[in-house]
Amino acid sequence: MESDGKPTEISSTKMFDGYNKRYKHYSPTLGCSMTFHIYFPPSPSPSHKFPVLYWLSGLSCTDENFIAKSGAQRVASTEGIALIAPDTSPRGLNVEGESDSWDFGVGAGFYLNATQEKWKNWQMYDYIVKELPALLLENFPQLNTSRASIFGHSMGGHGALTIYLKNLDKYKSVSAFAPVVNPINCPWGHKAFTNYLGENKAAWEEYDATILVSKYTNVSATILIDQGDADKFLSEQLQPQKFEEACRKAKVPLLLRLQPGYDHSYYFIASFVDDHIRHHAQALNL
Repeated sequence: MESDGKPTEISSTKMFDGYNKRYKHYSPTLGCSMTFHIYFPPSPSPSHKFPVLYWLSGLSCTDENFIAKSGAQRVASTEGIALIAPDTSPRGLNVEGESDSWDFGVGAGFYLNATQEKWKNWQMYDYIVKELPALLLENFPQLNTSRASIFGHSMGGHGALTIYLKNLDKYKSVSAFAPVVNPINCPWGHKAFTNYLGENKAAWEEYDATILVSKYTNVSATILIDQGDADKFLSEQLQPQKFEEACRKAKVPLLLRLQPGYDHSYYFIASFVDDHIRHHAQALNL
């Protein structure tokens, strides 16, 4: 059934008067079957179209973590925003070494287009920016895909920031929880970029928010970032102050909130996700 590319519904659960629905489809971009979730808020009328908010998850996650753990549906329901939660990498391709570690390969697509032959299916940037929106437009008339925003966590925060900065015409706003803001200067980024992109450091810079923000300075919407100060990855992997400094230099509006006592987990995300949904609702409903 899914060979024609049409998404097949594989589960549906009611929540806050809307529905979490999970779909499976074949992705030509990635060369494998993929799953994604949509939270549809309750609809005021049969012809109503919801703006969409993409969530990009972090390392080792699937399309399920955010839907099950964040509690974002409560405010998405009242604000009338559809949540789209894709997976984090291709799966089932059985590339040698793809599951050797939690921070590379399966569950760790880094939202880039790999250029190294071995990882040629890891085209998550094109999947998120091109294939998925086109799929939604074609198959879900209740979604207004031209009104879209994007947010994410950790690796997904990196994805959301870089995708937003490179596609200001496609997204109304961006936010992130504990994002990897300067991957060219941290161990997670080094490992992923070396393997996916090779040794050419100029190619790495195309997927680094701290570098990109100085190139795309016509950002008008405020970027919202929440970061827990008890996050064990803060000093080595995340380093939000680097992005803050780059935004200051580029005069890009940033609200960076250091949250005392919070770690890197979904408990942290659930604590502040309402603020993020409202941040995007304001931009999407203007």
